Amino acid sequence: MNSPSAILVIGATGTTGRRVAAGLIAEGHRVMAAGRNATPVEGAQAVRFDWNEPATWSEALDGIDRVYLVPPIGSSDPAAVMLPFLRQARAAGVHRAVLLSSSAIPAGGPAVGQVHAALPGLFAQWAVLRPSWFMQNFAASTPHARSIRDEGAIMSASGEGRVGFIDAEDIAAVAVRALTDDQAPNTDLILTGPQTLSYADVAATIAEVTGRPVVHRQLTFEQLRDRWAAEIPLEFATMLAGMDRAIAEGAEDRTSDTVQHLTGRPPGTFRAFVEREVRWSG
Repeated sequence: MNSPSAILVIGATGTTGRRVAAGLIAEGHRVMAAGRNATPVEGAQAVRFDWNEPATWSEALDGIDRVYLVPPIGSSDPAAVMLPFLRQARAAGVHRAVLLSSSAIPAGGPAVGQVHAALPGLFAQWAVLRPSWFMQNFAASTPHARSIRDEGAIMSASGEGRVGFIDAEDIAAVAVRALTDDQAPNTDLILTGPQTLSYADVAATIAEVTGRPVVHRQLTFEQLRDRWAAEIPLEFATMLAGMDRAIAEGAEDRTSDTVQHLTGRPPGTFRAFVEREVRWSG
């Protein structure tokens, strides 16, 4: 092969994927930016890729030796399409895979947890990123951002539970290291911000920084499930509402030093994120 092997970034225009692609390009790596529409990404070669269209997989894997995996959005059974792709990737010469999962889902757990469990048996070099909830959930056009704008409230079933919210910039920085360092992590990595916050703390910080009144409105599990189900499949909505219930029970009340350890710098704070990214119109 005349050109050096490339790194395939799936979801290259998404929340973490575009940041991973940018970080790899900045370090001089050859990047294939994969997405359903093959949207151009500066500094990368765009390629069409759809989890649900296996005919798109071969071209995406041509000349690839490492891959960043973002599961199909909204799927309650991502393993059904991801595992056949990963077996094809291994046969095509991919030797390192970095999977985006969630702090709420262990190996062998539901959804992407099944892919996590299979990954070490497929690749000698691997990592599973298990970030806590994204700070980006409160910006742009996300459901939380819309409810803040429309109702002055963040809706959750998390009670007083605390979360180590993490900036997608830090997730991407860890992904770049996991993809390119000489030694792959070969483990799963819990990723958090520097502190845990309740949703009431989040609301107060957004209100303080933006000058806009924002409160946390507590919902029941059923109320939140039904709210999500108006936009996404019921099974996925039920899983998300269950994660909020787990937060209320303390499942996400933790921090880790992984970002500092792998990148050499501390993770960003929620206040810094709000100051940088949260904007209001009107």
